[in-house]
Amino acid sequence: MSGLWADLADLVLPADCAGCRERRPGLRHGVCPACVVALGALRPLAVRPTPAPPGLPSCVALGPYAGPLRETLLAYKERGRHGLARPLGALLAEVVAAAVGGARPLALVPVPDTAAAARSRYGDHLDRLARHCAARLNRSGWVVRVHRPLRASPRPDSVTLDSAERAAAAEAAFQPRSTGPVRGRAGGAAPVVVLLDDIVTTGVTLAAASRVLTATGWAPSVAVVLAATEKRHQS
Repeated sequence: MSGLWADLADLVLPADCAGCRERRPGLRHGVCPACVVALGALRPLAVRPTPAPPGLPSCVALGPYAGPLRETLLAYKERGRHGLARPLGALLAEVVAAAVGGARPLALVPVPDTAAAARSRYGDHLDRLARHCAARLNRSGWVVRVHRPLRASPRPDSVTLDSAERAAAAEAAFQPRSTGPVRGRAGGAAPVVVLLDDIVTTGVTLAAASRVLTATGWAPSVAVVLAATEKRHQS
């Protein structure tokens, strides 16, 4: 019955739309119809920070870090709107499918949160997105698993850092877990490794994660993100 009460409350209680922050009654999944249309109109595109850091794989984003996409991500990450994980994971699945270009076995590797960030957000925000992304792809006929071959070392919040400080922090940001190279099931072909993050700005975080993964037999074929900071990339 708890789901029924939640649905009924959704219909009658006003709430802030995650995409435009307007207070509206009858929101479903936390986003108003206009923002749903705006998010649905986004199409994955290749992005590349300028300059691109060494080790950065090819990168595909759903759209620029602006408008309803930016606000929805902020609501999910910073304002505790954890219910947005499912629709954002579905959007991430669309980007993965476009980036890989055909149904095949995939190994999704989310960039891990630090322990401090995970505590402040009541869980690893990208791990939740990755699980919803994998579920969406599996329901569509793909063979997808989420893997966690990386652990995050303590580091300052990247929001507070300039580009030079971000690059320095990224160098020591990740350590490999005790795991061997990625392999296929029952001796089959190794899956395509897809590195996942929510936003790409300078690309140093993705590049640092990719270098550690490559050194341990998990070389990513592509990095997939929801949003790319416009002033830092070109398509």
